[in-house]
Amino acid sequence: MVKADSLPDQTGQSPLPSSVSLLIIGGGIMGLWAAVKADRLGIDTLLVDAGKVGSGASGGLLGALMSHMPDRWSDKKQFQFDALLNLEAEIAAVEAETGLSAGYRRCGRIIPLPKPHLRAIAERHQSDALSNWSTDGHQFHWHVLDTPPVNGWVDAAAGEAGFVHDTFAAKVSPRAFVATLEGYLRRSRHVRLIENCGVTALDPNGTATLANGESIRFGHAMVSAGHDSFPLLGDAFKLSSGAKLGQPVKGQAALLQAHVDPSMPVVFLNGLYVVPHEDGTVAIGSTSEEEFGDAFTTDERLETLIAQARQIVPSLEDAEVIERWAGLRPKAIGRDPMVGAHPDYPRVIAHTGGFKVSFGLAHRLADAALDTVLGKPMQVPTSFTFEDHIRVFNQKI
Repeated sequence: MVKADSLPDQTGQSPLPSSVSLLIIGGGIMGLWAAVKADRLGIDTLLVDAGKVGSGASGGLLGALMSHMPDRWSDKKQFQFDALLNLEAEIAAVEAETGLSAGYRRCGRIIPLPKPHLRAIAERHQSDALSNWSTDGHQFHWHVLDTPPVNGWVDAAAGEAGFVHDTFAAKVSPRAFVATLEGYLRRSRHVRLIENCGVTALDPNGTATLANGESIRFGHAMVSAGHDSFPLLGDAFKLSSGAKLGQPVKGQAALLQAHVDPSMPVVFLNGLYVVPHEDGTVAIGSTSEEEFGDAFTTDERLETLIAQARQIVPSLEDAEVIERWAGLRPKAIGRDPMVGAHPDYPRVIAHTGGFKVSFGLAHRLADAALDTVLGKPMQVPTSFTFEDHIRVFNQKI
């Protein structure tokens, strides 16, 4: 329970508690979902963010929700598939409770096949999808077609060898989604949300130090601070500086005012995403840069993506670019999301590292992280666990 004694306020709001059952560090998509799920479990929770909620990678533009390829099926691919399938109902529930829209739609995806050898690969995936993209009466498809499935959306010349039409893919508006989760938490009974309140250090035995030097005691601390999670966790557990638990990866994206039908499928080709949103805008992205100078400035790499998108989707040719965005996403050392308690310090729980898949998995990863809080075993692939990431870390030092 949150205790009555409190620290001096940093935010202009009511004072912060000096102790809390669950402290969630970071108000991006991972931390927000964890807080929503904690509220539903009746866990008294404090969520703190160093800036504004959703101001990091979760405040981007794309929002494409796409499954792994349907071949070589694994527990990891099954987990992601189930999470993406379940997300629709999860979003609908939060929308119903808040009256807000997250901009979700199962719109499908088009993948142009620019080279002949890609056709045979795509046709093998077509049968794989029949086996692996089916559950609880839902059957999703990976159709291989000679022409685009929607007239006038994708240029037929983009697919010399044809096109894939994936009926499982969906999209969401990242900022609307974040606002919907925040709206839920603002009226929460069990969760308090504080912005502009950073955590600079964690004692894994139960104390968090704030940016102003004050401290909060916690029963459990869940670290969901994006790429800032990695140094925070590394320092907490005194890990060697010779290797890191993860790294920031820069992404660049743009938003075009295109007045496009929002039911149009997402387009994906060689790392280029074209995502139509519910307000008629279209998001273009994104780069994945492990080496960069200014993390928050866009450059010619984004302009190249915009030019490619205009070529593949003719209706974007004269569309105005109304925003350019750059930010840092968290890529854990084991590449997969990082979730769960440190094996020797169960009070501190990692809940980060989603990189490109956080919006599709965060709700399921939050369930797993909260199972740890409740003393239950997590139901996630082994490669997702904090313990497995520590194993990878130890191999690299």
